[in-house]
Amino acid sequence: MKTPEQLKYTQTHEWVASEADGTLAVGITDHAQEVLGDIVFLELPVVGKRYAQGEACAVIESVKAASDINMPVAGVVVAANDALAQSPEQVNADAYAAWMFRIKPDNAGDIGNLMDAAAYAGHAAK
Repeated sequence: MKTPEQLKYTQTHEWVASEADGTLAVGITDHAQEVLGDIVFLELPVVGKRYAQGEACAVIESVKAASDINMPVAGVVVAANDALAQSPEQVNADAYAAWMFRIKPDNAGDIGNLMDAAAYAGHAAK
């Protein structure tokens, strides 16, 4: 299982990358895509909509199951990766290159409350 050090992680298996413009890119972890299996469908969040931290904002479906993708911190969705929605199998190829959406957080400091790579690795191993 890959767990890049520069990212932050949620208990519900989303990764978060801080971008230079202050936005956050969000995707699902390598562990999550392994558990799900072959990804066949992705419903992305609505651009311009504000979501609360932990709120379900997207859906990912595999041949095994459908799962919600939750907002890692409160904020507004500023972009959705429509190309990924057209080819959701890219998540299986490289979960960390396959960002799903970008958000402008309500409070940039909230990312500090997410898990670092070591904490997430321990969480995912449970």
